[in-house]
Amino acid sequence: MKQLLSESLTRAGEILLENFGHISGYEIKESQSSIVTKADIDSEQAIIRMIQHKFPDHNTLGEETGFQNRGSEFTWVIDPLDGTSNFAAGIPLFGVIICLLKNSVPVLSGCYLPVQDLLYLAEKGNGATCNGKKIAVSEETNLKNVLVAYSLDYSEEKRKTEQETKLIGRLVGNIRNLRSTNSVIDFCYTAEGKLGGCLNQTTKIWDIAGPALLIEEAGGKATDINGNPFDFAFNQNNYIKNFTIVAAAKTLHKQLIEIAQIKNKPFGKFKLRTGF
Repeated sequence: MKQLLSESLTRAGEILLENFGHISGYEIKESQSSIVTKADIDSEQAIIRMIQHKFPDHNTLGEETGFQNRGSEFTWVIDPLDGTSNFAAGIPLFGVIICLLKNSVPVLSGCYLPVQDLLYLAEKGNGATCNGKKIAVSEETNLKNVLVAYSLDYSEEKRKTEQETKLIGRLVGNIRNLRSTNSVIDFCYTAEGKLGGCLNQTTKIWDIAGPALLIEEAGGKATDINGNPFDFAFNQNNYIKNFTIVAAAKTLHKQLIEIAQIKNKPFGKFKLRTGF
C-alpha cells in the first residue's frame, strides 16, 4: 500500500506537469471559485486505475468521480489536483493528495508537490516524512513569531465572508504575517514547520483527510474550527459536507482556536503590529 501510494502520487504529478501551462479551458462546478480541468480528470483516472490494478476490492472516493463502494474496510480518498485555480492560472502552487482510510480512520496518506518535486508521506503511528526525511511541525510556542496561512474562497453567503474577514483581521494582529497558497502546500509547509499553522473554512473530505494525518504524524494537531476531531465516516452527508480545519503545532493550535472563537470582538481591542 505504501508503494502504491508513492507511485500513484508521482504518476499523477507527472500528468499535471505535462499539462501545466497548456490549459485551454475549464468548467465551473459548485461556484465561481470551484473549477475543474481535463488535468484533474486525467490525474484521477490514472490514480484509480493503479489502485484497482493492485487492490480491486478497495473502495475509492475521488473528487471528480465520487464514491465507488465495493464493501471494503479500506477506502482511498483522492484529490487529483488540489489548487486547480492556481494550476489553471499558470501559478505553480498545486499538488496531489491521496489518503487511505481503514474503517473511516486515516492510516496512510501522501501529498505530492510536482513542481517542487516534494513527496510527503505519513503513516498512522509511524511519523511523517518529506522525500524520505523525517519532518516535524514548528517548535515555536508563540503565534507572534510564526507565519500562518488562511485560505478564503468565494461564497454566496455574504455573512460568512464578513465573519471570515473579521477573523483574518484578528489573526493578523496576533501573528508575524499572513500567507496563503489556498492549496495543499499550506498543509505541507505546516507539517514541516515552515508555517506555524493554517486555517480553511471551505474544504471537502478529500482536501483534508490526508493533510490532517500528515500534520498529526509530524507532531501537530488538526481539528475543525471549534476544536472538535474530524468524523470521516462514509455516508452521503460526508461526501458533500463542508469541513473547516485548523492545523498547527499543538501549542499554536490552542491559540488559533481561541482567536477563532472570539465572536465579533471590536478590532480596536487587539494590539496590532506592522511589518513584513
